[in-house]
Amino acid sequence: MVIDALRQKLKAGQLVILDGATGTELERRGVPMHELAWSGMALDTHPDVVRAVHQDYIAAGADVITTNTFATLGLSLRGTEFEDRVVEMNRTEARLAKEALERVPTDKPVAIAGSMSGMIGTVYWRDAPASHAAIRDSYRQQAEALADGGVDLLFLEMAQDAAVAIPAIEGARATGLPVWVAFSSNFMSTPGGPERPLVARGSDGVDRPFIESINPVLRAGGFEVAGINHTDVDIMGRAVDALMQEWDGPVSAYPNSGDWNPPHWGFDTVISPQDFVAAAESWLAKGVQIVGGCCGLGPEHIRRLHEQVSNKRVALRSSRG
Repeated sequence: MVIDALRQKLKAGQLVILDGATGTELERRGVPMHELAWSGMALDTHPDVVRAVHQDYIAAGADVITTNTFATLGLSLRGTEFEDRVVEMNRTEARLAKEALERVPTDKPVAIAGSMSGMIGTVYWRDAPASHAAIRDSYRQQAEALADGGVDLLFLEMAQDAAVAIPAIEGARATGLPVWVAFSSNFMSTPGGPERPLVARGSDGVDRPFIESINPVLRAGGFEVAGINHTDVDIMGRAVDALMQEWDGPVSAYPNSGDWNPPHWGFDTVISPQDFVAAAESWLAKGVQIVGGCCGLGPEHIRRLHEQVSNKRVALRSSRG
């Protein structure tokens, strides 16, 4: 099984390369974005482009590709034209990833990760907060649809809000598939130098200290990999250090680069592929085993990463006991 091969690579201290962004790469290629469904509407408008993005990441050397389902959670799509199509959208997006795998020759197993997040529409977002059970059931609906579509694991992204992440993990685990989580961090939005504290912004829009936010999720467990995503390249190292103080297992790091003006991404300031690889090497030196890209980073970033670091081994971190 693909997931067994992936677990063996991690156990052996080998590097696993994630793909880059899916949603922003679709926008880069001219796909229109929806205010709440974001790139999820590409299922209707540009399915061939979605498949082509996956194919390009496979050809670039990714060990894991990620479905275009970051914003297709049922709770996020309430009141939209997609509300009654959540299961269909998630199944179909997963199948597009599977079709991409069938079209690109590769000499290694490539896993499909089902992306899950509520951070576009958010659960607390537009009306009264949803209950623990409602959040769990919505994520379970999405997770089961992704599993039906053929994903190998479930990737809960931007999971720093414990009130959402914990029931989301419960819903994902109900499928029996492996679960990975990734948290996002940034600086406090107050004046100061480079040593300003790291924070995590919850789905209620409030910034809280990063470790305080993620510790309840880490304590609750239920996942195999923890990481940092949708976090600026220049603070990724600090966020990784903070996570590693609390988590002994495999760590992923996949930053964003550019500017977010909802629902659009600005590409003018995206880091160059070579500078991205140089930054990634510094995270590998810390013991990060899974590296890729989030918003703004595309196939060329992943290609350069694969060419320059794919054969490196990572020093496995010893348990804190």
